[in-house]
Amino acid sequence: MKKEIEVVNIVVSSSLEHDVPLEKMAATLSNTEYNPEQFPGLVLRIKDPKTSALIFSSGKIVCTGARNLDDVDKAIQKIIKSLEKIGIKITIKPEINIQNIVASGSIGIDLNLNSLAMKLDNIEYEPEQFPGLVYKLGGTKGAGKATFLLFSNGKIVCTGTKSEEEVHTALDRLIENLKKVQ
Repeated sequence: MKKEIEVVNIVVSSSLEHDVPLEKMAATLSNTEYNPEQFPGLVLRIKDPKTSALIFSSGKIVCTGARNLDDVDKAIQKIIKSLEKIGIKITIKPEINIQNIVASGSIGIDLNLNSLAMKLDNIEYEPEQFPGLVYKLGGTKGAGKATFLLFSNGKIVCTGTKSEEEVHTALDRLIENLKKVQ
């Protein structure tokens, strides 16, 4: 099995430790969406790096779409610069908390999902509703709470990890478990 996997999305949370006037941001900045009747956060879209941030009036933020931690830092800096445009100075360096990493790739072999559904534990497989098999590794040491989507062509998506190291540990564990049941 030749395995390849790359991070496609990092979801982080942080706090600017400063109240944010969302109305003012929405009125001043063009790359925002704000509908407080539907959702209390403002969406800020950043072109480079291509990310989106949810910003709450408390100063809490959730940033999604980055593919590496450098891009996370750049996105947070752009949020801070956007706030400076409306007269808000953030003096702290916000602490970044990784909530989830999504990675996708391939294990290089076709998979018989019907067979795997019978042989593996912690799976969900409803081929009429979704073509992939959901396989929860669970709290495997070093692999976080990794969950895989497995497709018959050998493509995979991994979610539920909090570091790139956890992604690779989870992938190794997945391969081990697949070898046991093939």
